[in-house]
Amino acid sequence: MALLKDKKGASFVDACVMVLAIAMVLALVIKIMPVFIAKQQLDTFATEICRTAEIAGEVGSATSIKADKLRIQTGLNPTIQWSKTGYIQLNEEVVVTLATTVNIGLFGEFGSFPITLTSKATGTSEVYHK
Repeated sequence: MALLKDKKGASFVDACVMVLAIAMVLALVIKIMPVFIAKQQLDTFATEICRTAEIAGEVGSATSIKADKLRIQTGLNPTIQWSKTGYIQLNEEVVVTLATTVNIGLFGEFGSFPITLTSKATGTSEVYHK
């Protein structure tokens, strides 16, 4: 009965379990954080090419050049879909939708699964075409 009342080592075991739990949560955050960073980059990507379309007044070479530059900068290679192509008249709305797949590898290749990220940006043309 004396052994059951003696709990001097119990706090040491509790501390070890707590450190292990904190390490597991930290490892999970480190593996998932790149997905949030990729989503932020995709949102910025969509906003910047939409702004380029607004300034140029068209979806064409200027937006393609900007998209290529952003692909190099971000490392993302999204599929890009425009609501309109060619010239966009003054105050006409254009919508761009980007989609890409990011892999979450929780346990290397074993627990890896893809997540599709999408981003949408809307803008209006600032150019009048005669």
